[in-house]
Amino acid sequence: MTVSIGDKVRLISPMSYLKTADPMPMLRPSDLVGSDESGAVVALHPLEIAAVRFRRGTFLIPLDRLCPAGVEDEKQG
Repeated sequence: MTVSIGDKVRLISPMSYLKTADPMPMLRPSDLVGSDESGAVVALHPLEIAAVRFRRGTFLIPLDRLCPAGVEDEKQG
């Protein structure tokens, strides 16, 4: 999947933990991001990693774990 800064995305499936996008990253529990929550891409990192801002923080997430936010909305509607 290709993304650009500002794109709205959501997690495909829950992750076992979330890594913060802080200067000194920390591992956080996965329940900070809900399965129905969408976030905005704020930075792109090497190795297919995106920094995504969700309601409870900004986390580093592999691109293969993300999908565009509108995809799930269209399937449900």
